[in-house]
Amino acid sequence: MSEKKYQDKLKDLLDLTTGFTKAEKKLVSDAFYFAQFAHEGQERKSGEPYFFHLVETAKNLARLKMDAKVIAAGILHDSIEDGVATAAELETTFGEEILFLVDGVTKLGHVKYRGMRRHNESLRKLFISTSKDVRVLIIKFADRLHNMQTLEHVRPDKRVRIATETLEIYVPLAYRLGISTLSKELGDLSFKYVYPQDYERVREIVKRRSKQSMQKLEHVERSIIKKIAETGMRDFHTSYRIKGLYSLYRKLQRKDWDIERVYDIAALRIMVNDVADCYRVLGILHQNYRPMPGRIKDFIAFPKPNGYQSIHSTLFTGDGGLVEVQIRTKQMHQQAEYGAASHVAYKAGRTSASLKNTTKDRSWIQWLLPGRHKQITEPDYNPQWLNELAEHSDNPESRWFEPRLKKDFFSDRIFAFTPMGDVIDLPAGSTPIDFAYQVHTEVGEHVAGVKIGGKMASISTTLKNGDIVEIITSKNAEPKQKWMQIARTNDAKRKIRAFLSREK
Repeated sequence: MSEKKYQDKLKDLLDLTTGFTKAEKKLVSDAFYFAQFAHEGQERKSGEPYFFHLVETAKNLARLKMDAKVIAAGILHDSIEDGVATAAELETTFGEEILFLVDGVTKLGHVKYRGMRRHNESLRKLFISTSKDVRVLIIKFADRLHNMQTLEHVRPDKRVRIATETLEIYVPLAYRLGISTLSKELGDLSFKYVYPQDYERVREIVKRRSKQSMQKLEHVERSIIKKIAETGMRDFHTSYRIKGLYSLYRKLQRKDWDIERVYDIAALRIMVNDVADCYRVLGILHQNYRPMPGRIKDFIAFPKPNGYQSIHSTLFTGDGGLVEVQIRTKQMHQQAEYGAASHVAYKAGRTSASLKNTTKDRSWIQWLLPGRHKQITEPDYNPQWLNELAEHSDNPESRWFEPRLKKDFFSDRIFAFTPMGDVIDLPAGSTPIDFAYQVHTEVGEHVAGVKIGGKMASISTTLKNGDIVEIITSKNAEPKQKWMQIARTNDAKRKIRAFLSREK
């Protein structure tokens, strides 16, 4: 391979590192040359030098606005496992932190998908490893993304295995971490290999509907821009969003494949400067377009558990059509696209995104606020649910690990609220018993009743997104055997079982 091609690869990578100092660019360049030597002569199934895959991984990290150390670790992540470098050489040349990240990614590389039931031990290792530092997982995402983009060069049986692993593990994890750019792209790339017939069916639906949706959007966009400008607002801009194929597939399943019940195949985004302008724009839209009842969602006042904030409103366009509009600040947009990655980047000084008021719970986001002085490699910087899963992953009751993993962490989520406005993140299908145990074990063990939306309700009620739940406790109340059938989360069931065992 010509030296010019290698130099072009380095230039492409460095062009993505805007705002880096000379020392940071040098670190990336040094890692580039080190990995080039370590992987000399190695090729991928496509016939390209294996080293090019490492460069693409690093470019994915740069697009996520990661810092120089994470990008360098991305280039070096296979140097020990597949190259000729040793851990000692890596530490001497690049330092302890980069070695730590590379070692973490190497451990994740040992995890091969063999089906959830046979895969429990490997999944435990995955979460124990990632719980040490979420950056390890972000590097693995960047690596997996390029692997998925070049999956056609892999033999068919391995192709399906890798795509299934991506769909069942990496896509839900990316979503939970709020990295929608990765979640969407990984989901779509996996979808066509895991469910090829459904993929073609959804692709055909999008092909038919997206042109029609885009024409509506463009027409409505011009009108909306004019209406907003007439009020004197100038500092805003708009863009489009086409729903991912896999995301649409899951929604169509929930809607019995009735495309007429899906209103957000294409959506119009309006980006403004601050929260006040978000509500101002919402008022302008509702003055000029009739909103669809039940389709106004305020994720600014009540953010999603992964930190997502925006106002959604589905509008009647006046010509028989409907269009979803999403209103957010530029900082909220950064959070929506990059999630956990944007917080890591923020801590490294790569983005000015404000993280204030992103969530009301005691979550990992608060650990990333300015003023905290802990090292980023401490577990407290990770999402609480990720640390919690790692914490329980060594439970000797291995039969409980798989349902906890699939049901509690990789299922659809809802967020309910305490009367004080604290967010309680739960899997869909949860009941007040699950809610109570999520608040605190003491609360769970003394549930006497529940109010949902200010009204008395059964403790077996299935909670919905946005429910305000008040748990009524009594010192005389205690868990009963029938609660095992009411509870949905394995965390609640485990605590109920432990209480009943103690009582026996």
